[in-house]
Amino acid sequence: MICYIAFSLIPFVSCSQKQNTETSTASVPVKRPGNLPDAEWKKVLSEEQYQVLRQKGTERAFTGKYWDYKKDGIYVCAGCGQELFASNTKFDSGTGWPSYWQPVNKKAVAFEEDQSYGMVRSEVHCSNCGGHLGHVFDDGPNPTGLRYCINSVSLEFVPKQEDKKEK
Repeated sequence: MICYIAFSLIPFVSCSQKQNTETSTASVPVKRPGNLPDAEWKKVLSEEQYQVLRQKGTERAFTGKYWDYKKDGIYVCAGCGQELFASNTKFDSGTGWPSYWQPVNKKAVAFEEDQSYGMVRSEVHCSNCGGHLGHVFDDGPNPTGLRYCINSVSLEFVPKQEDKKEK
C-alpha cells in the first residue's frame, strides 16, 4: 500500500495534446525497427508517446485508454510493435494504469534501476526499441506476485482474431 501512496505523489507529465479516448484499435500497429534516431521517433510518435516512450514520462492515473480495458488480445509496444503483454495477464490493480502480472515472454521487456523521486524502482522498457513502458513492483497477484504498471500511451492493442472456419 505504501507504493501506491508514494507513487501517487509523483508529478506527472501533462501534455497539451488531446487525450485519445478511443477504446479499440482499428488497425494493426506499425512494426518498426527499434533503433530509430531521435529525430525519426519525433516524427512517428505523438507528442505524448514521445514524452513517455523516449523521455521516460508518465501519464496521469486513470486517464489512459487501457487502464480499464477488458477485451481479449495482445498489447504491443506503441513504438515498435513488439508483443509485450497478453490480456489474460491483465488485472485491476486500483492504481489507474494498466497492470499485468507477467509479460508475454521473458525477452519482451528489459529492466533498469530507477532512483527518481527519492525511490528505488525497477523501470520496464521494451526490449526491442528501449521505449519506457512503466515500472514493475512486487505487490501483484499470484502466480508471479508482480505488478507491471504500464502507461497506456506506451501500448497499442491488437484484438484476438477469432478462428475462421473454412467452408
